[in-house]
Amino acid sequence: MAFDRLVRILAVLVAAPVFWATAATAQDRGTPEEAQAMAEEAAAYFQAQGPDAAFDAFNDGATFLDRDLYVFVLDVEGNMAAHGANENLIGRNVSDLRDPSGRQFIRDMVAIEGTGWVEYQWQHPQTGSVEDKITYVINLGDFVLGVGAYK
Repeated sequence: MAFDRLVRILAVLVAAPVFWATAATAQDRGTPEEAQAMAEEAAAYFQAQGPDAAFDAFNDGATFLDRDLYVFVLDVEGNMAAHGANENLIGRNVSDLRDPSGRQFIRDMVAIEGTGWVEYQWQHPQTGSVEDKITYVINLGDFVLGVGAYK
């Protein structure tokens, strides 16, 4: 009986760090609800301040950045106007970009009228691995703005 109790205590002690690490990782990720809220805040900033000031704020990597949530903006041709996590994409036409499953998700984003969600796979900026992502997109006329959350 004492041995069984000792085995259970050891099992809990061994499992606890794995549980805490998993919980901490989940807290380090934004949720779809938080992505939508950031996108709406960024769209309001864009409309109030104009594109140039908004692009600077989105690109600075601080103002509109929360864990793995960041803002990006595409023009209607699929040119990346702003990107809060990868400045190398700014100025590039990404309209033909495909995710690993072959989905041309940029075209889906640019086609959004009003607001909507687009699901695809993308490289996580913190882990470097390709993961499922869902992005909330807001059409701003000449631009579409998005913020995505990794699943």
